[in-house]
Amino acid sequence: MAQGVEPETRAYRHLRRAAGVLAHLLGAAFTVFIAVLARPGTSLFSWHPFLMTLSFSFLMTEALLLFSPDCSPLQRFSHKVKGRYHWILQSLAATGAVLGLAAVFYNKYLNNKLHFTTWHGLIGVSAVLCAAAQSLGGVSLLYPKLVKAWSLAKLKRYHATSGLVVYLLGCTSLLLGMCSLWFTTAVHSLGWYLASLCPALCALVIMNQVTSSYVAKKRFQP
Repeated sequence: MAQGVEPETRAYRHLRRAAGVLAHLLGAAFTVFIAVLARPGTSLFSWHPFLMTLSFSFLMTEALLLFSPDCSPLQRFSHKVKGRYHWILQSLAATGAVLGLAAVFYNKYLNNKLHFTTWHGLIGVSAVLCAAAQSLGGVSLLYPKLVKAWSLAKLKRYHATSGLVVYLLGCTSLLLGMCSLWFTTAVHSLGWYLASLCPALCALVIMNQVTSSYVAKKRFQP
């Protein structure tokens, strides 16, 4: 019986590793694609799609993949070292997202347009605010003595779960942004579907990583 389970486990491990590598590539490729499309610096608005994609598609994806047991670029480093690099990347992601939000907010102000009137805007601002709060909350994991009421294991579990929610909000905001007039005017038909696969597949990989590492583990603990 054990011999039949082992090949399946090994195959699943290889599949997870391939999915993780794919997430690395898609997150970077999508960010480069949006950078070429937006040409940041050509206008005030151009900073919005670029910074949002850089924050949620690249920096945040890399920050979460640091803890992947299959494809972390810091595989041989300790969990403490990974945690510090994770916090640095998450802080950069939150800063970029805040700046991206500020760019589109000020651009709308200059053009006398209403703010947060679409699902993209509402979910986007929620993702930015939650990302900033999540980064601040990560300080409790760097210095767990600051929160003595909760155990370190519980802090990690809640932080991972809330972090997954923030990441999914960010990916949803990116997908909704791809429905905007700015994006659909530049990207058509098959190109749109291929581009939309990037945040969607990254979200699936990260969701599998977090749930298998924390949620499922907690469920099967006695």
